[in-house]
Amino acid sequence: MRVTKMTAYLVDSDSEVTIENGFLPLIVDLDGTLIRTDSLIETILTILRKSPLRFFSVVFLAILHGKAAFKSRLAEMALPDPAIYPYNQAVLALIREARSGGVKVYLATAANERIACDVQDHLGLFDGLFSSTQDRNLSGTAKADLLVQQFGTNGFDYIGNHVDDLPVWDHARQVYVVDPDRQLRRRVKQRYPGHTVLSERINTLTAYVKAARVYQWVKNILIFLPALAGHLFSASTWSTLLLGFAAFSFCASSVYLLNDLLDLRSDRLSHSKRFRPFAAGAIPLSHGFLLAPVLLALSLGLGSAVSVDFLLVLVGYYALTFTYSIFLKRMAMLDVVALCCLYGIRLIAGSVAASVPLSHWFAAFAMFLFFFLALIKRATELAVLKKAGSAGVSGRGYRADDLGIIASMAAGSGFVSVLVLALYVSSIEGSMLYGHPERLWAACLVMIYWVGHLLLTTHRGDMHEDPVVFAVTDGKSLACGLAMALIVWFSL
Repeated sequence: MRVTKMTAYLVDSDSEVTIENGFLPLIVDLDGTLIRTDSLIETILTILRKSPLRFFSVVFLAILHGKAAFKSRLAEMALPDPAIYPYNQAVLALIREARSGGVKVYLATAANERIACDVQDHLGLFDGLFSSTQDRNLSGTAKADLLVQQFGTNGFDYIGNHVDDLPVWDHARQVYVVDPDRQLRRRVKQRYPGHTVLSERINTLTAYVKAARVYQWVKNILIFLPALAGHLFSASTWSTLLLGFAAFSFCASSVYLLNDLLDLRSDRLSHSKRFRPFAAGAIPLSHGFLLAPVLLALSLGLGSAVSVDFLLVLVGYYALTFTYSIFLKRMAMLDVVALCCLYGIRLIAGSVAASVPLSHWFAAFAMFLFFFLALIKRATELAVLKKAGSAGVSGRGYRADDLGIIASMAAGSGFVSVLVLALYVSSIEGSMLYGHPERLWAACLVMIYWVGHLLLTTHRGDMHEDPVVFAVTDGKSLACGLAMALIVWFSL
C-alpha cells in the first residue's frame, strides 16, 4: 500500500484494501454528510474574509486548470478549523457503532486532501481516507470507480447526502442517506428500496426566517418616526413609508445573510451565536449565496418605487452595512459609531420618503440615543463574555475588561439624549409645534426611567443581544413607549 507524506492513513488508488473479520467497510462522505456544511465554501469564505483579492486571483486557476487544482490552491491558502465544524451526530454515532463492531471505516470525499486529513486527525475515527488531490477531483463517478476498484461492487456500505453520490450508491451494498432534499428523497426511494435515512432537516422554513433575521425588521420602524414627529398622517404618506419599510427590511436581511456566512468561525465560538442557521449547519451555505442577491434585488426594486432619492439612501445604507460586516465591526469604537449611523440612516430614509425635513433637535436627540443603544449592544456582549470567563470577543476589537468603560459611555450618551429632549422642550421650536409644551417635561422623566432600566438590565446580564429588539418585546419599555405617546398627544 502506497501512502503520501501527508498522512499514514491515506489509501491510494493503486492499492487494494483487504476486508477483515468478514465485515464490509463503511465509507463516509464529508461535505453535507459527516459535517452539516461545505468545506470548499467554508475555505472560500475564510479567504474572502481575510483577503478578498487573493480569492479572485485563484478563480483564474479554476478556469485554466480545473476544479481539482482550484481546490488544492484554496487549501494551500486557508484551511477551516475542523474542531468547530457542525458535525452530524447521527453519522458520528453510526461510525462509532461500526468501529465498536470491528468494521473498518473510511472517509471518501471530494474535498482536498489537506482538509480531509485535518478532519481525520481531529476525529481519529477513520482507518483510511480517499480525497481529491491537485490532479484528481474525487466526486461522482470518479469516487464510485475508485471505491469499486478498492472494495468491489457491493463490497462496501456508503453514507452520502447528494445526487452526486448516486453513482456510488449504485455500487454499495447498504445505502445510508443524510438530510435528503425532496428531489434526492424521491430518486433514492425509487432506486434503493432498502435505503436508510440517518437524519433529516427539520423546521427548514423556520431556519430560513431565522437566518434572514426577520425579527430585526422591527428596527425599521424608525423610518416612520420623521412623519410622526412632523405630524403627517395622510394615507399616501404612510403607504409610501410602508414600501420604504419593506425595502429596508429586505436589504437588511440580505446583509445579515452575508454577515453570517463571513462570520462562521466567530459565530461558532460564541455561546449564543453558534445556534445561528449557517453556523449550526441548519441551512446549506450555498443557499445563503443565492438568497442574499435575491433579497437585495427585491429591496432595490421597492426602493426605486419610493423615489430616486430614497433609493440613493438605501444604497448608502447597504454600502455602510456591508462595510460594517466586513471591516468596521472588528474595530473598537468605530463599530458603535457605524451602528449609530445605521440607525440614523433609517431616519433619513423616512424623512426622504415622507418629504419632511429632520429638525436639528430631532437629529441631536437621535444621535445620542442611537449611540446609547449601540453601546448597550456591545456592553451586552461583553457582559456575557465576562460571565463566561473569556478574555476577548472573537471577531471584535474588545476585551472583557472593557465592559466598565463601555457601560459608562452608554450611560453618559443615554442621559445626554434626555438632556437634548429637555432643551427642546424649553426651546422656541418646541413651543411652536405644541399647544402645551410644558407637558413634555413628563416625557423627560419617562426617558430617564427608560435609560436607567436598560442600563440596569444590561448590568444584570438580562439584555437581549439587540437592545432595539428588547425594547419592543419588554413590557416596561412598551409601557414607556405608550406613556411617551400619550404625553405627546396631550401636549398637542
